[in-house]
Amino acid sequence: METQIAQTELELIQGDITKAQVDAIVNAANSALVGGGGVDGAIRRAGGDAIEQACAEIRAREGGCPTGKAVITTGGDLHAKYVIHTVGPVWEGGNSGEPELLASCYQESLQLAVENGVQSIAFPSISTGIFGYPTEKAARVALTAVQSFVEQSNTAPASIQFVLFDEATYTCYADALHVLFSE
Repeated sequence: METQIAQTELELIQGDITKAQVDAIVNAANSALVGGGGVDGAIRRAGGDAIEQACAEIRAREGGCPTGKAVITTGGDLHAKYVIHTVGPVWEGGNSGEPELLASCYQESLQLAVENGVQSIAFPSISTGIFGYPTEKAARVALTAVQSFVEQSNTAPASIQFVLFDEATYTCYADALHVLFSE
């Protein structure tokens, strides 16, 4: 499923983000930037030791990455030149700033992409795995945050993909995209 926002093509894909043919992929990381499960584990396995070494350097220098923020490393063995690691919020019912923190993940990642000359970027569904954010709610926040960034930036990447691992997640994002662009 595709749509256009200003000069940016937005595409939803069901698949494996580690195989995305883009300049940068986004990793749903933890604040310690230590390897985890889910998309983080898959990206680190596919990207190899260079990603882990780069994360270790960031940990030593900055202590990690706060929720809602993002850092960038090499893509290691991935097709992508870069991995942008962002830390989504843990779902606590929606009244602890989760939507704002989740939106910040997408916007901070896009800002880092722009600063590093990234023309194509792929996002997973941030915070909807072990962090427990309901996928329907996360999809609306993610797509709205991306739309807002693109509309306010004349330097946004030309291509933004959401590479969603399973059919249920893809369907949530497709439904949210349909609602967002029919309003």
